[in-house]
Amino acid sequence: MAPVSSQRPVGAITRGTTNPNRLRRCDRWMAGPQAWRLRRSPTPPVVVDLGYGASPTTAVELYDRLRPVRADLEVVGIEIDPARVGAAKALEHQGLSFRLGGFEVPLDGRDANIIRAFNVLRQYDEGEVPDAWARLQSRLAPDGLLVDGTCDEVGRLATWVAVDRTGPISLTLSLRLAALDDPAAVAERLPKALIHRNVPGERVHAYLEALRTAWARSSPHASYGARQRFRATATALRDEGWPLLDGPSRWRLGEVTVAWDAVSTL
Repeated sequence: MAPVSSQRPVGAITRGTTNPNRLRRCDRWMAGPQAWRLRRSPTPPVVVDLGYGASPTTAVELYDRLRPVRADLEVVGIEIDPARVGAAKALEHQGLSFRLGGFEVPLDGRDANIIRAFNVLRQYDEGEVPDAWARLQSRLAPDGLLVDGTCDEVGRLATWVAVDRTGPISLTLSLRLAALDDPAAVAERLPKALIHRNVPGERVHAYLEALRTAWARSSPHASYGARQRFRATATALRDEGWPLLDGPSRWRLGEVTVAWDAVSTL
């Protein structure tokens, strides 16, 4: 990533495409198995919606979905485009604010408990991802988490990498189960760190092929519904030795999380 002056935001303006409920799957995950990161914070937790786009909808939704976890949390929407920040200012209230910035994550000296960067790094080259992650990791609280994700336009297919201060932890796939034909179709929405690695010989390719095969073999469960079929699929993956980090309560949502080392590049 090219060096820039500390007086200007770090990064490039995104296309800004967004839709209501587009990031609901990731929000649900942060409010569920990752909620402890907010509850354990000794100070009011700060959650960043980085690169929220042309509309502040996702930041508003993020506040609404996480506030039941910690009523004193603050959601900060950060955008590199001054016009987008200006347009969002009218929606500010206690616990929700918007400011100009980029990968430097300006928080007035505070650290973030969660930084969600969805559909941001997909526009960068794969080689720029490590530097971007490093910048964002440096802005995390001790138990903080970076969520680098990608999804389709309406949020039916989503993937994200969880990264803490030590490095990447896991890859999550989240799929709308209704009318799901092939779960490996989520490959087109892999995060930038993996999308170009979905080729034979790479771990992420092997994982998606195992997912596809397990889904096909679980077809007898379809008569009981898509949730039961996906649960059987995830169970088969686990039984094959894939290090899944979640269980049936998440699988029934069309969500499955695997340890990063199982899918990272060779």
